[in-house]
Amino acid sequence: MLEINSVSRRFGDRLVLDEVSFTVGPGRMTGFVGANGAGKTTAMRIILGVLAADSGSVVWRGQPISQSVRQRFGYMPEERGLYPKMKVAEHIVYLGRLHGLDAGRAKKNTAALLEELNLAERANDTLESLSLGNQQRAQIAAALVHDPELLILDEPFSGLDPMAVDVVVSTLRDRAATGVPVLFSSHQLDVVERLCDDVVIIADGQIRVAGEREALRQQHSRYQFKITVDADAGWVRDLPQVKVLDVDGPHAVVELLSPDQDQWLLQQALSRGPVRQFDPVIPKLAQIFREVVR
Repeated sequence: MLEINSVSRRFGDRLVLDEVSFTVGPGRMTGFVGANGAGKTTAMRIILGVLAADSGSVVWRGQPISQSVRQRFGYMPEERGLYPKMKVAEHIVYLGRLHGLDAGRAKKNTAALLEELNLAERANDTLESLSLGNQQRAQIAAALVHDPELLILDEPFSGLDPMAVDVVVSTLRDRAATGVPVLFSSHQLDVVERLCDDVVIIADGQIRVAGEREALRQQHSRYQFKITVDADAGWVRDLPQVKVLDVDGPHAVVELLSPDQDQWLLQQALSRGPVRQFDPVIPKLAQIFREVVR
């Protein structure tokens, strides 16, 4: 498990991280979400030892992190950092060797990753000749080539089309399934919601919420229900102690004052005819994000 404990960091007079704490569990996909400048990249760089924290600690498997331990981590920075003139496979093999792999294993891992990420046909092309999306996939291969014990990815889905996103999502899920903790940042909240087990939301250098995705969605729900009936649903406007959020023909969305009103609301609907849908409205990650950062 990766533990970030009360980490703070200043750049001059600006407090970029303020007592930041969260964990990334084994085999868990943790989405790290925040606006530009919220502190995500700074936190990731402190985990990797690129930056030092002013206070607090970063712990891996219960121990402080040494440089030799960090060699076993996989990191993909937001900015592209590969050598543009090198060939794709040659570059990935080179990075595998830097992480301590022998030549045979580096080549074997590279070939498998390029196949997995649909880059095998571009193995002998230079990186600068690739599209931005393929360059992004090459960067992901570079982070994975040495079979890392921990993955930290800064905006891994940037520049990827929907098909490429699915390929990368599958690759990351496969790694997590082997027990590798994965921490990734992304502005694509729909992808984060689909992929992550846990969510950490940061704003102005402070953690606003952190926890298991579905538990956070339940925690931020507001006793809202979506109703679909056969006739017009405008009758919901006449119900006492019900906040009407939307009515569109036979469809309505309402908010109750307390959770014990749900059966009463259902009976009100049934008394007016057949009910085709009666479901709680669970907020999406984007809605939770807007609520906690404003």
